[in-house]
Amino acid sequence: MLGSTVRRLRWQGSSLSSSIWVKDCSFQRFLVPEGNGSIGKGNYAASSIFQTESYANRSNNTSVVGLCSSLLETTALVLRNRGGGARRPRPHLVRARQQRNKTTTDTDTDAYSAIELALDSVVKIFTVSSSPNYFLPWQNKSQRESMGSGFVIPGRKILTNAHVVADHTFVLVRKHGSPTKYRAEVQAVGHECDLAILVVESDDFWEGMNFLELGDIPFLQEAVAVVGYPQGGDNISVTKGVVSRVEPTQYVHGATQLMAIQIDAAINPGNSGGPAIMGNKVAGVAFQNLSGAENIGYIIPVPVIKHFLSGVEQSGKYVGFCSLGLMCQPTENAQLRNHFKMPPEMTGVLVSKINPLSDAYKILKKDDIILAFDGVPIANDGTVKTEMHFLLRVFLEQGTTFVLSHWYPLLQVPFRNRERITFDYLVSMKKPNETAVVKVLRDGKEYEFSITLRPPKLSGFVHPGKLQPLVPVHQFDKLPSYFIFAGLVFVPLTQPYLHEYGEDWYNTSPRRLCERALRELPKKAGEQLVVLSQVLMDDINAGYERLAELQVKKVNGTEIENLKHLRQLVENCSDESVRFDLDDERVIVLNYHLAKVATSTILKRHRIPSAVSDDLVEAEDSLGLAFACSS
Repeated sequence: MLGSTVRRLRWQGSSLSSSIWVKDCSFQRFLVPEGNGSIGKGNYAASSIFQTESYANRSNNTSVVGLCSSLLETTALVLRNRGGGARRPRPHLVRARQQRNKTTTDTDTDAYSAIELALDSVVKIFTVSSSPNYFLPWQNKSQRESMGSGFVIPGRKILTNAHVVADHTFVLVRKHGSPTKYRAEVQAVGHECDLAILVVESDDFWEGMNFLELGDIPFLQEAVAVVGYPQGGDNISVTKGVVSRVEPTQYVHGATQLMAIQIDAAINPGNSGGPAIMGNKVAGVAFQNLSGAENIGYIIPVPVIKHFLSGVEQSGKYVGFCSLGLMCQPTENAQLRNHFKMPPEMTGVLVSKINPLSDAYKILKKDDIILAFDGVPIANDGTVKTEMHFLLRVFLEQGTTFVLSHWYPLLQVPFRNRERITFDYLVSMKKPNETAVVKVLRDGKEYEFSITLRPPKLSGFVHPGKLQPLVPVHQFDKLPSYFIFAGLVFVPLTQPYLHEYGEDWYNTSPRRLCERALRELPKKAGEQLVVLSQVLMDDINAGYERLAELQVKKVNGTEIENLKHLRQLVENCSDESVRFDLDDERVIVLNYHLAKVATSTILKRHRIPSAVSDDLVEAEDSLGLAFACSS
């Protein structure tokens, strides 16, 4: 119900009829059972445990459970009614029914409220960007201009989407009602979660600006207002819609799967980075829509936003979302479960692959069955759900005191009764270097292991909990690496490199490189797949031009680990000739001294400023400095 901090939903219990009133707290739910029940006033206290107390002076044998925690910042009153008899009308139930009848009015009110909040909070962002040319990695493509939206958050910062400022060279912002554009700097970018923070130094910009507060995950059918500067006009725009779905969704920009909220409000180019407002708080950040469909947009929910912001505040930069480093298979087939000695009541997922670079590689094994993550049971399809009704039933029937930390893992799943979510969400919400307790079934015996979770390498974004590929999926805000020797252009393989073959790159790019980019996994840290991108023609390399687009495997008989290693092997060559072993058993042999002389000539002919990319030079300089300090 809109415009109120009290919400309502139902559950059915086989042996319990009870009611809960949770107000002004992180859950913000109003639970009413099917059957007889009674509701009383909520008692607000400060305790870190669940307590059960009986009231003898009540004829209907009602129990009260007070729930409060410094972690949850909430207090709940639970009344249990085992007796019959007529129920008296409750004033707040009447108000709830009246509130439901005012949905249309409240929707309009929220839209007007969103406009009032947005006028002094939402800004228009102007970005000049220049993407790298992966076929000619020493230069950028032509610069382009784009526009997006953003909004002010506490700390004199602006929150927007990462794709709004990706590969930026210059960023300006303009507030509502002002003709002046102010220079902005990008403080932090999380391409994985498609979020970025901007800062503006000018004090004039901040005059009259108000920050927006972050709210909670909205319920289904709750109304939201998306505010921003979409295409088709220059002034601020507000579109209304309702929440249709809340579940993990593919983030197009970062090629990851994180929590997202689907709404039926229109999200068009230019809306990206604008807030979705519910009541007087932000329910999410608009970031993408579903192509080919009408009025299906997506917003980034508050838990993902807070994870991004907390990481930046603690470390000063974006730290990423944690990964378990596993590839798991559902165990929905009965024969599969019997093979791995799973009893009928046991559920879990099968470990099929483990990232050799992850902490789980030393602890878990292939064919382990993951039964639970941090105390939350995992279903055979890999999903988890909040058993809130089961938890409260235990409290009411036992009539004892329970320490909150014992039940905290169940409360951590921010989903409602009968709504499920993949356990990868639990993994992604862990803080970097935080440990998780994983319960597994191995050879018919149950074990519990503590595993440290870390973000995957940020140059290649992956689904949290899944494997990190050898070939990076995305690469933003930096030029690609390259090394040129005798006209041979060597580059590390990335998916953006394959994207240069066009929109249908999967079919038009070299088939073998494409398959390796999608399938191969790293075996050790720093590993890269190096390819001969092209041959800049010269007398020194005549006849080798048809060997482009092949993987380089060895230099003078030594297997290469990455592009930096290849460069070191070439420049430290002491033989008369240098030999490159390529894929398909192809070989390139060059006279080393003649090749070095030809390199400078080829660079001048093609107006290439350097034979080595800046990142390789900086890595070499830092390595030399480290050696100098150690000596």
